[in-house]
Amino acid sequence: MIELLSQPWPWWAGGIFVGLTVPALLILGNKHFGISANLRHICAACFPANIPFFKYDWRKESWNFFFVGGILLGAVIATTLLANPEPVQVAPELAAELQGYGISDYSNMLPTELYSWESLFSLRGFILLVVGGFLVGFGTRYAGGCTSGHAIMGLSNLQWPSLIATISFMAGGFLMANLLLPYIMRL
Repeated sequence: MIELLSQPWPWWAGGIFVGLTVPALLILGNKHFGISANLRHICAACFPANIPFFKYDWRKESWNFFFVGGILLGAVIATTLLANPEPVQVAPELAAELQGYGISDYSNMLPTELYSWESLFSLRGFILLVVGGFLVGFGTRYAGGCTSGHAIMGLSNLQWPSLIATISFMAGGFLMANLLLPYIMRL
């Protein structure tokens, strides 16, 4: 079993599991899938304050804590028990492009040239990690949910705002990857 889990799976296998999560949540408890709402529930539970946004009965959504715990536990299991000691395989065309940005270390899932304490205190790292993180958090709140909530759950429920949000996420991602990121990576 460990052998099966430690091998790369086809791209469509994850889609099937995520796709089955939506009807399972709806059938089993009329629950909605999304990641960003979990942060709100955690803040409401752990840091009760007189902030109207956090004044609600978060106990009704306590199942989300198990969901987040499962994500964390799965990450720990994947990185300790199922870790592949081989370097990450990168397509030659992508490796050539990344080399132009100064990224050549593929020994980890995240390139150390971008995700390290040293890079955080550089202009490029600050823009990518701090400014990018703020924009993702702001955009999630402004859109009323994250990509998983809108693209997976909202589209499954045929919600018009989720279609608009998902198109906007995709357009923003294409613009970022093709126009802004190459400029930022050369800083």
